[in-house]
Amino acid sequence: MIRKHCFFSGKVQGVFFRANTKEQAKKRGVNGWVMNLRDGRVEAVFEGPEDKVMNLIEWCKNEQPHAKVDGVEVQDEKPTGEFDSFFVKR
Repeated sequence: MIRKHCFFSGKVQGVFFRANTKEQAKKRGVNGWVMNLRDGRVEAVFEGPEDKVMNLIEWCKNEQPHAKVDGVEVQDEKPTGEFDSFFVKR
C-alpha cells in the first residue's frame, strides 16, 4: 500500500479531469480524493496498491481525454488507510 499526493498543472480544469480521475480510480481500486485549486492546478491524493496508484498517475498525466497535463508534482506520503472510496472534494 502506498500514498501519493499529486499536483497536476496545464489544461486540467473545466475538462472533466476530476470526474474522469474518480472513474479511473474506482476501476483500479484506488482510494483518495481529487479537487481543483484556485491557481488552476488539480490536487489529488491516491492510496492503494503501488502498481494501481502508479498506473493511475500515469493515466492522469498521459491519457486524460480532454486535459493537457504540462506538469505533475508527486509527493510520497505515509499511507493512512483513512479512505474507503475515491471522491471529488469541493
